[in-house]
Amino acid sequence: MADSGGSGRGPPCPGPAAAVLRRWEQLRRRAAAAAPWARGLLAVVAGLGLFYVVLRMPLRLRDGLAAVTVFLSTLTPKFYFALTVTSSFISGLIFVFEWWHFRKYGTSFIEQVSVSHLRPLIGGAENNPPGPAAFSAAENETSRQNMPECKVWRNPLNLFRGAEYSRYMWVTGKEPLTYYDMNLSAQDHQNFFTCDTDALRPSDTGRDTNVLVYVKRRLAMCARKLGRIREAVKMMRDLMKEFPLLSMLNIHENLLEALLELQAYADVQAVLAKYDDISLPKSAAICYTAALLKARAVSERFSPETASKRGLSTAEINAVEAIHRAVEFNPHVPKYLLEMKSLVLPPEHILKRGDSEAVAYAFFHLQHWKRIEGALNLLHCTWEGTFRMIPYPLEKGHLFYPYPSCTETADRELLPTFHEVSVYPQKELPFFIHFTAGLCSFSAMLALLTHQFPELMVIFAKAVLRVLWPVSAPSVLASS
Repeated sequence: MADSGGSGRGPPCPGPAAAVLRRWEQLRRRAAAAAPWARGLLAVVAGLGLFYVVLRMPLRLRDGLAAVTVFLSTLTPKFYFALTVTSSFISGLIFVFEWWHFRKYGTSFIEQVSVSHLRPLIGGAENNPPGPAAFSAAENETSRQNMPECKVWRNPLNLFRGAEYSRYMWVTGKEPLTYYDMNLSAQDHQNFFTCDTDALRPSDTGRDTNVLVYVKRRLAMCARKLGRIREAVKMMRDLMKEFPLLSMLNIHENLLEALLELQAYADVQAVLAKYDDISLPKSAAICYTAALLKARAVSERFSPETASKRGLSTAEINAVEAIHRAVEFNPHVPKYLLEMKSLVLPPEHILKRGDSEAVAYAFFHLQHWKRIEGALNLLHCTWEGTFRMIPYPLEKGHLFYPYPSCTETADRELLPTFHEVSVYPQKELPFFIHFTAGLCSFSAMLALLTHQFPELMVIFAKAVLRVLWPVSAPSVLASS
């Protein structure tokens, strides 16, 4: 009784669990004692198994190839015809999608997926990022180089409003402006127009000046649009005299267009002499207006046949060089002036040297080129010669900096989706477009041959099998 009621530990009671533990301990001791020879036996068994697999693999492979050959040799011509037709159809769909993606986005979809998703999986991307200092310096350098190239400017000649855009959409059923372009216009209006409390802050006087210039300029543009051109010219000249430091607003481009409408070519030349300077930013309006004036002096009597016989005169050489200069600055303009591409309503913002600037310039200046007899003919005969002087436009220019590589992306944001954006220089078709087109054509040819000559194509398929599996194919094909 005393033992049963005490707090001391007694011996464990025997039972099934204790028997299992004792048995496990005995087996562990025996395995530990037999470990050396057991490990040796296991190594021998593993070696024999590996040796068997190595010897057996060619036999199994030979049997597998023979089975595949037997299966293919029993197929009918209808199967080969269905196979080639399906292959041609699928590759054709891939080709159409690749072509559409390239025309819309300028890249190959398969290549883009391969680079962005497959390369990291196979270790093609670098896993070690650069140090913070080096990365920051490279990023700043890239930003510094790309920012002036891709800067978006307000279209100096734009005076379309909501009613005109709505009329265009009602007639064509297409949106004339992009959300990106309209968002930029909303930001411009927020920067221009002031609030009631701005008068209490002297620091906002500059914004008041911007509003004044904006309103006066719009009034001059309205006068130009209403046909009161001389009044518009006077308002523009007064505005440029009153605010000479605001040349970045490009009011002189409005003045050039109005003077061309008046056919006051001497005044146009005077404006160009002031603003077509090496230290000032260029534009398509400046470069192509200078080319138009030089072409005006010789275009009426210009003939390609005569020029090829006697050579170009000094005035003709100057005109051709001016055209080459303008084309180098913006190579998209000639196709619109020559009506090789259809125009759309110009956007409210443009990218200099881009397709958006070309659309805006040609939309308002095409009539001035048509008014001068022979000007478009001279442009048609000479503009493509520009590209021989700049074989690598993205790397080195002739009279200007290399052509920026970012224009296509920015122009796709500024121009409506239904407009086919002009790309310069023309990109080569990606490899996968050539590959899918070739695969589609080859499959379609095989399908046609299989449909027309089924027995001959079966013989051809068996010959291909003999080439692919020369060991097992002959006997099986012979028996079939």
